[in-house]
Amino acid sequence: MPPLRVIFMGTAELACASLEALAQTPDFTVVAVVTQPDRPKGRDLKLQPSAVKKVALRHQLPVLQPERAREESFIESLRLLRPDLIVVAAYGQILPKAILELPRFGCLNVHTSLLPKYRGAAPIQWAIMNDETETGITIMKMDAGMDTGDILSRQSTPIHAEDNSQILHDRLAKIGAELLLPTIHDYVAGKIIPHPQPAVGASHARKITKEDGHLDWTQPARTLWNRIRAFTPWPGAFTHLPDPPKPLLKIWSAEVVERSGPPGEILQSDKTGIVIACGQNALKILILQREGGRRLTTQEFLAGHELKPGQKFVC
Repeated sequence: MPPLRVIFMGTAELACASLEALAQTPDFTVVAVVTQPDRPKGRDLKLQPSAVKKVALRHQLPVLQPERAREESFIESLRLLRPDLIVVAAYGQILPKAILELPRFGCLNVHTSLLPKYRGAAPIQWAIMNDETETGITIMKMDAGMDTGDILSRQSTPIHAEDNSQILHDRLAKIGAELLLPTIHDYVAGKIIPHPQPAVGASHARKITKEDGHLDWTQPARTLWNRIRAFTPWPGAFTHLPDPPKPLLKIWSAEVVERSGPPGEILQSDKTGIVIACGQNALKILILQREGGRRLTTQEFLAGHELKPGQKFVC
């Protein structure tokens, strides 16, 4: 059997492991990589390629970067490539029906949740935020809906206490790449019958905003601990220092402790940690960063910034 002609569509770092797997397997010929256009980044706002484009160029794969996937000229360029299959992972645009119906085996998506739970843009973050004990990868055949297509395969992974969204992201990217290749082989061979997603248990993982990182100290400590893990590294969990001008303080690592006091009040401030009372129990801050500064341990931070028990963080 000749190699399958595959178009890969992806943009974010999450997609890179899947592209690497396809590019290194002789059963597939990646005839094109589709990714978002280069975007200005950094202080000097220079145009930067996506993570997927960097991988594609390293493997000397053709790259297409349409501004909009619905452009007729772009769809025609895909049609001329005669793909057997399109694989999509963290691409960033909804695909029109004309693309979904183009390859003979359809379009497969690598999604970072156990569908139908956490359809949408940010399944990793909301799984952590909602205190889930596990998540995983679903390979599905795409349809016109938002992550509503038939399921081909799934693989779960536990969410550990030490996981934040970056750690979980990296693990899921690896799992997705490992699950993708055997799923494609079995699906093309007719060994997998796509099955509809169950109607029960569906939920939507909306896009993250910067404000999602705000820590409201009236909430339980475990809720805030989950928020810190869910929104690290972006947008970052943050509060504001007690003294004027109340500068922003980003929290990178913390743990729940059984202490009580008025929400937002500093109960302890020493080299072992900064303990802040919450609506229930308290958080011990371990790693933090003042706006414009660098990331510091509690001991390093307190050497240059005075925080005393009785002071209150802004709720």
